[in-house]
Parts: sequence; C-alpha cells; structure tokens
Amino acid sequence: MYIRLDRAHRALPVILGVVSLVSVGVLLGWDAAPKLFPHRAHVVLGAFPLAMIAVAYLAYQAAHRPAPMEVVKAVLLAIAFLFWAANQLWPNIPQSMLFNDIAIALFVLDVFLVMIGWPGSSPDESFGETFAASEKEHS
Repeated sequence: MYIRLDRAHRALPVILGVVSLVSVGVLLGWDAAPKLFPHRAHVVLGAFPLAMIAVAYLAYQAAHRPAPMEVVKAVLLAIAFLFWAANQLWPNIPQSMLFNDIAIALFVLDVFLVMIGWPGSSPDESFGETFAASEKEHS
C-alpha cells in the first residue's frame, strides 16, 4: 500500500536524491571541462551517482514500507544500479563486463516486471503511474 510521507520521513531519501543529482552535475561538469578535475576523476564521478541513487531509492522504499514483493523489486533495481556503479568504478578488472551484464539483466527484468504488472499492488502515484479499475471493480 502506498502512503504519503510527512517531511520527516521524506527527508533522508530526498537528501540522498539531491546528493545524487548534484553528483550528476559534477559528472557533467567533468564532461564540459575535464582538465579542471584530477586524473581518473571520471571513474569515481561516474560511479558515485549510480551508487547514491541506489541507496536513496532503498531509503525511499524503507520509508514507504511497501509490500514484501515490492521490497524485492526495489532491491533488484538497487542492485542493478550498484552493479552499474561497480562497472564504472572498476572498468579494467576482469569482472567488469560481468558487472555490466548483470546490471543490464536486472534493468531489463525490472522494466519487464513493470510491464506485466508484477507485483500486483496499488500504483505509486509519486511516479506518475495511472490506475484504471478492472472490469471486476466496475461491476
């Protein structure tokens, strides 16, 4: 069940989300002027926002106290972001391609689960999803 949160419960996820967005800004700053940054800074700048948004999303989900299957889905998505971050942080290790492939698999799985409506739960209006009542609910 989706619940609206008061400011106190939204604070940590929002703060972590803002840190993620700021770090994306710094990453784009590197793209605009790489000479202003230390050597190999892009490695950390590319990984940090991915890892941070994974943590922010888990904090968001924890504050909302979703159904157990929604927690599983949220954890899968966070793990996908963490594998992507690992791929960015350690691009030259032998497992790098595996990290990337696991991230791809989990992102594809997440979108597929959204498309088939799993888990069956009430929509999360904060993500702009719409809800149409089924034929049974109209009867």
